[in-house]
Amino acid sequence: MRIERTGDVWTAFSIYEERTILKAAGWWWHPGAGKCDRSGCRACKSGVGAQWWTPDRVTAARLASYAAEDVRADLEGVKASQEASKALDSDIDIPRPAGLEYLPFQKAGIAYALKHPGVLLADEMGLGKSVESLGVINADPTIKRVLVICPSTLRVNWAREAKKWLVRPMRIRAIEGRELPDDKDEFIVTNYEKLIGRRGDAFFNWVMARQWDMLVVDEAHYLKTPNAKRSKLVLGKKATPKQRKAGEVDEPGLIKNCRRRLLLTGTPILNRPIEIFGLLNVLAPDAFPAFFPFAKRYCGAYQGKYGWDFSGATNLPELQEKMRASCMVRRLKKDVLRDLPPIRRQIIPLSISGNTVMRDAAEEELRIWKESEEEINTAQAEADLAHAAGDEASYKEAVKRLRKAYGIAFSAMAKARHDLAVSKINPVIEHLDGVLEELDKLIVFAHHHDVIDELEKHYGSSCVVITGDTPQEARPGLVDRFQTDPSCKVFIGSITAAGVGITLTAASTVIMAELDWVPANVSQAEARAHRIGQEGNVLVQHLVVDGSLDAKMAQMIIEKQEVMDKALDLPFERDLPALGGAPRPSKYPPATDEQKAAALEGLQILAGVCDGAIERDNVGYNGCDSKIGKSLAARRTLTDGQFWLARRILPKYHGQIGEELLKEMGYELKEKKDA
Repeated sequence: MRIERTGDVWTAFSIYEERTILKAAGWWWHPGAGKCDRSGCRACKSGVGAQWWTPDRVTAARLASYAAEDVRADLEGVKASQEASKALDSDIDIPRPAGLEYLPFQKAGIAYALKHPGVLLADEMGLGKSVESLGVINADPTIKRVLVICPSTLRVNWAREAKKWLVRPMRIRAIEGRELPDDKDEFIVTNYEKLIGRRGDAFFNWVMARQWDMLVVDEAHYLKTPNAKRSKLVLGKKATPKQRKAGEVDEPGLIKNCRRRLLLTGTPILNRPIEIFGLLNVLAPDAFPAFFPFAKRYCGAYQGKYGWDFSGATNLPELQEKMRASCMVRRLKKDVLRDLPPIRRQIIPLSISGNTVMRDAAEEELRIWKESEEEINTAQAEADLAHAAGDEASYKEAVKRLRKAYGIAFSAMAKARHDLAVSKINPVIEHLDGVLEELDKLIVFAHHHDVIDELEKHYGSSCVVITGDTPQEARPGLVDRFQTDPSCKVFIGSITAAGVGITLTAASTVIMAELDWVPANVSQAEARAHRIGQEGNVLVQHLVVDGSLDAKMAQMIIEKQEVMDKALDLPFERDLPALGGAPRPSKYPPATDEQKAAALEGLQILAGVCDGAIERDNVGYNGCDSKIGKSLAARRTLTDGQFWLARRILPKYHGQIGEELLKEMGYELKEKKDA
């Protein structure tokens, strides 16, 4: 067999016995000019006689080893591109900031993108497509001006990632509201909604009037509908022959002004292959030049009673081959598990632009915190000085003031945190909806009941919910439904009630819609997905309001968790003020260090959620237990007497702290039930 190029098609000279090889590779038999009844046949136009042929470069590349020398290199290049699109490592040297590293598969993705002007970066969600995009900029010094288009909830995060990963100075700007960039801005981040308006709007005109070295479109599946306004603005729209006859012309999209084009999506084909044609056509027009040939080959298009139907899916392995050869990079978590840490944590800042309620709530939270922090620090200093001087009377008085300051702070912060959580419900839902376009299942944790109620209302029958109000006997059935029912997409749980004792390995993505200030509580919630039976690596996202106290605290919590992950066998000492004086001789039975440590952990878990919102959330301490529990939780160690006091209180809250801690304190199952 010998393969050659004839006109714009490939032909094979073969013996009869080799026909099975050609058929298996997808080649077609051509009977020769005069005998072919196919209208507009490309083989006839190319002068192909009676022999096997194909008009498709990817199909021809399947038999590259048989190719004549003058076309072999081209066909072998197709196979090399296909292999590169799923490569897991590369020896390419890519500039990076000090202290940061690209994962091996990320380097391979960057290497592929550098060789193609248009790339569909379709790695599975959570594999770091934004880092790969920024790596392309670092690797190509000719990229001077960049435009990033993303969902509004990711705009701030893109700007922060750029500041973190770019190795050369670029003026980075996230465009908000009605503001316009200026020519000094080099890395511009905007959202789809900012582009949607009349053609002629100032911002769209500003973008269209400039040439861009690279365009990055995040969550590019948002452009799946060709007639949608955002699709036409970004990708453009070609007039049909009928429209041209009526005088209509092509509508150019902003992508025409971009030298490099990088479209990011973890789900390139959401439902039907027809949805991806628009992306492929602008990224690789030579491979995907026309709509109808694509629709007939890969969508099983046919003309029915009510017109053309493009909803089918045919020849999908061939479509993947062609996409990988021309423009697509795609790796799955299971392909790169060795490169990924068991748990990856991200902070997703939600922009306050245009949301005055959320902005006001964030500012009020910070104001209350600063006032409370000053009062607490003053009282703490007085207590420490009095204790160091041995002035027991002054010390007791200072401790009273300190406890009072803590009580006031807890009450004020409770309302502020609640108001902030409610103000960000809509942006949180918008983010969750976007994530669910890429995933089959998702775990969401929140704190306040009214936040959980809104999430449940939005997702309806496609979710299950567990809070402190959920009867114990009902919880196993809810968990089983999430684990086994494909129609159940979302698990929604309160951090304390659903953060212990259950297994949720059907999902590997956990989203914290609200912040818990105790790292142990967050780790417990993460562990619902990160446990035996989990086949993927776990991704945890904290959704916080940009510039809020929550955003700062989230970073601190993640840093503490990472320390805990590296030293799992070491006791974790929380940064809580030490109230009280030196231990006094105990009249109580002695307790072991392990029992005291378990009791202290239980006290601190409850103190972390006891923010005075008991009437709203049914979490934390009740009544006078709050004063005792918070005081004990603030200690670094417990005396025997304090242990027995804690042992009397904690069984009331077994649903929040879990059975394991009670067992470590020495409770037997029967005694725990009686308590």
